[in-house]
Parts: sequence; C-alpha cells; structure tokens
Amino acid sequence: MVRMQNSIETTATVEADRHLLLDTDIPAPVSKRVRVIVMLDEDIDEGQWLSSVSQNDVFTFLDDESEDIYSPEDGSPIEDEV
Repeated sequence: MVRMQNSIETTATVEADRHLLLDTDIPAPVSKRVRVIVMLDEDIDEGQWLSSVSQNDVFTFLDDESEDIYSPEDGSPIEDEV
C-alpha cells in the first residue's frame, strides 16, 4: 500500500484551552486526527526548556539503569583541528 501524505502550512493561535485557531481556512474539510508541529516564534528561556524536557514522559527510559552504558572514562577528548 502506498500512502500519500498531504501537508498544509499555515499559522495559528494556541488558545488557553490548548485549542488551535487557524489563521486561514484549509482547502478541504478535515474531521480526523492530524499531525501538528508547533514552532514558537519567540525564544524559550533555557531554564523553561530544561524544565519542560525533564517533565516529558518520552525521556523516562533514561531512568532505567540499563541505559547507563558509558562512564566518564570512556572515549577520548575532542581536539580541535586547527
């Protein structure tokens, strides 16, 4: 089976209740799940970013001791080639 993937780029406002309000109409009626990538125009403070990442469930696998496969003694320092 070959799946064709259509995409539409537009801007939107994220409302307080986490709904997206699109700035323009889309060319076809859509009443199904879609994939959304949110790109913020403003810079995010590093502290905010670290806090957000540390609370994201996608990184919980890093708590597993089996993921600790490297130590400070592994590898060698990177030296600049000047």
